[in-house]
Amino acid sequence: MAHSKAVLVLENFIAGNFVPCSSYIDSYNPSTGDVYCRVPDSGKEEVEAAVKAAKNAFPIWSSKSPLERSQILNKLADLIEHDLEAFAQAESKDQGKTITFARTVDIPRAVYNFRFFASSILHHTTECTEMATMGCVHYTSRAPVGVAGLISPWNLPLYLLTWKIAPAIACGNTVVAKPSEMTSVTAWMMCKLLEKAGVPHGVVNVVFGMGTKAGEALVCHPDVPLISFTGSTLTAQRITEKSAPHCKRLSLELGGKNPAIIFDDADLAQCIPTTLRSSFANQGEICLCTSRIFVQRGIYSEFLKRFVAEAKKWKVGNPSDPTVDVGALISKEHLEKVRSYVKKAQAEGARVLCGEGVDSLALPAGNRKGYFMLPTVIAEVKDESCCMQEEIFGPVTCVVAFDTEEEVIERANSVKYGLAATVWSSNVGRVHRVAKRLQSGLVWTNCWLVRDLNLPFGGMKASGVGREGAKDSYEFFTEVKTITIKH
Repeated sequence: MAHSKAVLVLENFIAGNFVPCSSYIDSYNPSTGDVYCRVPDSGKEEVEAAVKAAKNAFPIWSSKSPLERSQILNKLADLIEHDLEAFAQAESKDQGKTITFARTVDIPRAVYNFRFFASSILHHTTECTEMATMGCVHYTSRAPVGVAGLISPWNLPLYLLTWKIAPAIACGNTVVAKPSEMTSVTAWMMCKLLEKAGVPHGVVNVVFGMGTKAGEALVCHPDVPLISFTGSTLTAQRITEKSAPHCKRLSLELGGKNPAIIFDDADLAQCIPTTLRSSFANQGEICLCTSRIFVQRGIYSEFLKRFVAEAKKWKVGNPSDPTVDVGALISKEHLEKVRSYVKKAQAEGARVLCGEGVDSLALPAGNRKGYFMLPTVIAEVKDESCCMQEEIFGPVTCVVAFDTEEEVIERANSVKYGLAATVWSSNVGRVHRVAKRLQSGLVWTNCWLVRDLNLPFGGMKASGVGREGAKDSYEFFTEVKTITIKH
């Protein structure tokens, strides 16, 4: 296909080399609607070559000490940090997120992922028990598993890719990674730094392309015993089916339909700005975003008035403008999908208080073909509405009233997902009580997205299988063995 201006062409990274592909997919800049780069449309053949390279590199990499691997991870972190601005610009252009978010969240967190696992890998201990009467000592030993298949999504591209690569290689595995075909540029940029960081050839291989082709080939490969996936619940069901014949170990971090529960004793001065962030940060394209806000009836109208007034102040526009709060959504199709939820809510009799279809969106001339949407607040939605049940993954949030603690817990739990929840109250007993009863892998009280990477991250129900974090990722990416010695 002919392109009017020079377009970046990405290549797969296999066994330490960039390898061209026979066919390519266009990837768009969501803020302009123009083609930004061409991504390899990889399939079985490319995945086969990458798995072979990873298998060949495994003996050398797995025999290195944790300290040697740690030093290499730290070096890679330093190199990404050194190029932070270039990575942030690319992430913003490729994904549509604001340059501010890429600079302050995505890329710093990608750097920290490597530093964190470079440190944590040095501090794990194994278990030992003694059976004096039997004259036996039991101890455990942990070893890397082999080739890990890592499939990452388009919303936080480098952030979530490195959240998988770092623990996988820190533990001594080698990897074949498949980033989203819509946001592949920062993964490709990272590949350019691997050699300089001292990562041996074949330890990290990156194959670009579609989930249905490249992703499927990776999941079905008999020599890839581990699959770590972040993405949709629907794709995860397919991964589970495809990997079942091989008895693969799966870590699945999936969608969410996350509630915020705001009691009448909440500090609204803190709650409102934080709940705006938890609803609209990164265009609402974070699995942890709030999309159902339950407000106790006594403060419902005041909350709604203040929340909508503040939501209207969020600036939508060119992501490279540092004063912009909301960038572009990932694709035209995704924008249409998010808009369709707002239309459905209106058809059901809900009230759209600001945003889509209510307020006009003025965009700079160069961005008029981009995929933009105003932060949208919907009220008077029924709990059984698709807007309250399904993950929308855009700048849309629903606000409803509740009366009692018992009632709101039941309503908050009445969806198929269980990833994250936020609770706002100044009553300490209540926050502990409610947090315990919510079916969520993460509960934040009086805050949002404050993360300690040491602790388990992941969801219940349709939000996933397994957990990620210092200890959980270490356990996932290693094989444990119990050894008994009779003396």
